[in-house]
Amino acid sequence: MVRVTNSTTPCADVVLPCLDEAAALPWVLARIPAGWRAIVVDNGSTDGSATVARAHGATVVHEPRRGFGAACHAGLLAAEADIVCFCDCDASLDPGLLTSFVRTVAEGGADLVLGRRRPQERGAWPMHARLGNIALTRMLRRRTGLTLGDLGPLRAARREPLLALGLTDRRSGYPLQMVVRAADAGWRIEEREVPYRPRTGKSKVTGTWRGTWHAVRDMRAVLRQPPVAHDLAAATRAAR
Repeated sequence: MVRVTNSTTPCADVVLPCLDEAAALPWVLARIPAGWRAIVVDNGSTDGSATVARAHGATVVHEPRRGFGAACHAGLLAAEADIVCFCDCDASLDPGLLTSFVRTVAEGGADLVLGRRRPQERGAWPMHARLGNIALTRMLRRRTGLTLGDLGPLRAARREPLLALGLTDRRSGYPLQMVVRAADAGWRIEEREVPYRPRTGKSKVTGTWRGTWHAVRDMRAVLRQPPVAHDLAAATRAAR
């Protein structure tokens, strides 16, 4: 499905994995570009997040399996637009920034566009989370040759090629597996800086050393996986 907001930027679906983000959702959903569809994937919230999301015009998908990857993939499966974006819904990132990402993908300038987070305030990105990210980007470079500065959640790509990657991780390794398999498939991956704000509420993953360690462990397991040749060949064809 291809929808257009204006003459230069096609519409997209924005997947927003959600676990108890009722306080942040109004800010996030108010910044979804006009004509785009916000897909809030409720991953077991107990704070009324789903009700808040619906009240602000979002499509709500329920994913009972806990895990960031499970929520992201449920949103990808529910998406209908040709281009799908991903964004955290904790108000740390502005989904309005995705318009330039989508334009680049639509015009064929890149197959996957990623946001490189730049903290705007002290405490926006805890040191332990930043160190874990640095370690992972170095391991990613050794594994794929990519010289990325971040594995941030703000990203955009075409839906069918993403599905053809055959992503299987349903925990914290999902964003990294997407990048690794895209690189193995020969995708053109672009990174651009985006402002990163302090999140609303408490982080479920990178807010603690323990959470960060679990995320790093999941992602290291992804980096040890060999390329899946048949899936990647299909993904390469779909991306072009």
